Amino acid sequence: MATLRFHIAPNAKIDKVIGEYGDAIKIKVRGPAAKGKANAALRCFLAEELKIPKNAIVVNHGHKSRGKVIRIEGLSAADVRRRLLGTT
Repeated sequence: MATLRFHIAPNAKIDKVIGEYGDAIKIKVRGPAAKGKANAALRCFLAEELKIPKNAIVVNHGHKSRGKVIRIEGLSAADVRRRLLGTT
């Protein structure tokens, strides 16, 4: 299980991993920052990119902010970073 920090930019034209933002991973998502739509878009995007089920991704903290702490079941933090950022 991995717990990682993410920085989200909602209302983007495409869903995309931007890179690192301090100790967080910055991601642009198409979902608007209203009524949890950006969180839902983020969960879908991460599930697709990491090739895991959507229910394995849980927003622990930051439901209404750009900075989020997300728990990802079934992968280590190093695996998540490698798959999203291409780093080891």
